[in-house]
Amino acid sequence: MSINALPEGWVDTQLGNIVDYGKAIKKVLSDVHDNIWILELEDIEKESSKLLSKVRTSERPFKSTKNSFNKGDILYGKLRPYLNKIIVAEEDGVCTTEIVPINAEPLCCNKYIFYWLKSSTFLRYVDEVSYGVNMPRLGTTDGLKAPLRLAPLAEQKIIAEKLDMLLAQVDSTKTRLEQIPRILRCFRQVVMNLAITGELTSEYRDHFSSNLIKEIASVVEKERIEKKINNSKLSKEPFPSKIPFSIPKNWHWYRLGHISLKITDGAHNTPKVLSEGYPYIMAKDLTKGKLDFSEKRFISEKEHKELYFKCIPEVGDLLVVNIGAGTGNNVLIDCDMEFSFKNIAIIKKSKLINSTYLKIFFDSQKNRIFNEQTKGGAQPFLSLSVLNDIPFALPPLLEQHEIVRRVEQLFAYADTIEKQVNSALTRVNSLTQSILAKAFRGELTAQWRAENPDLISGENSAAALLEKIKTERAASGGKKTSRKKS
Repeated sequence: MSINALPEGWVDTQLGNIVDYGKAIKKVLSDVHDNIWILELEDIEKESSKLLSKVRTSERPFKSTKNSFNKGDILYGKLRPYLNKIIVAEEDGVCTTEIVPINAEPLCCNKYIFYWLKSSTFLRYVDEVSYGVNMPRLGTTDGLKAPLRLAPLAEQKIIAEKLDMLLAQVDSTKTRLEQIPRILRCFRQVVMNLAITGELTSEYRDHFSSNLIKEIASVVEKERIEKKINNSKLSKEPFPSKIPFSIPKNWHWYRLGHISLKITDGAHNTPKVLSEGYPYIMAKDLTKGKLDFSEKRFISEKEHKELYFKCIPEVGDLLVVNIGAGTGNNVLIDCDMEFSFKNIAIIKKSKLINSTYLKIFFDSQKNRIFNEQTKGGAQPFLSLSVLNDIPFALPPLLEQHEIVRRVEQLFAYADTIEKQVNSALTRVNSLTQSILAKAFRGELTAQWRAENPDLISGENSAAALLEKIKTERAASGGKKTSRKKS
């Protein structure tokens, strides 16, 4: 069956031939009781038709006029309709006038109309006719002219039931898939925690001698003397006063500043940005663990030299955002080029530390370090003294290499799973429209039609139904028959 072919007994018509789109009973605050439901667009999740919150007028008193609706009405968000905010009312209430109550019963099935309004055919029409640039709306005239594929009433109910079941399964699958990235984030955190506490390489340490702790201490002091990194601003005490967790016997705790080649920072004031010159990055360019040079930003040679020679960024150095939004984000430099930066600290690579192990340590301890030690409110600030005083668990260098190898192997496994999940989510997200398209081509009910020819033909056909609706609306002065309330 082609996409435009009409199933037997169906007709193509306009929404305005079925309902009075845009018409609603108006209410003010004095017209309703304190416990009535008041619905705003913000209460509806886009696309999913999930109700995010249900608020009463006692919690959200209103001054402007609202639209009144009844239980079972379709509530269609006409403002920014591409967000596809539409639900079926669970009870009586009032809503913003940007939400249009629609009731097609008893002559049509509201749930069938609800699903049609979520279909790609209807959404494409709305996208074409909506007016307004920043806040587009579906106007009343265009809403009345909107296309509607009408099935016989009995078949409408069957379609609605099948869509309820199938789309509930899609939502359930999507919910389970959406939980996996969170599980993978927890997995990565656990892996990093096992890495920096030595548990990830517990059996590997059987190959190491207990004398390595003495060798580490000796190399640490030699490195400091050779590079003359000690200065009056930093603590001369090599060991932290407090340690956050236990480590293996052949590991050792040091202050990060004691074993790093150098810890410093870049500009505090923004240099003048030019159209050409020397590359210049900002804290926002450290995103998702990568150094992003896509936003072309340059500074003069004079300002570059003042900043660049302060730290001389090299491959393997760790950049850490230490001022403002994103404080704590960090990236290993992986490109050999000259650049300067602002609101970023740099931890120079050391012969004692595998650079990737340093990043693993930072990422594993990020919440503890940056939540406890970051100062400032609106403008958080991670001082260089705090960075220098971070307790750092130092394993033997060979074990650091093994830790990095194992972490990267496990992370690659997690990345593979995440790619598969994202691919599955993409397919699931398109599945809803695929199912709706099948429903409105009559494919979900083909067998039912074959088994019930009398329910789709003659006086039960959609054409006969449309004539009945037209007759009843004419008899009531253009208004459709009101729904009987129990």
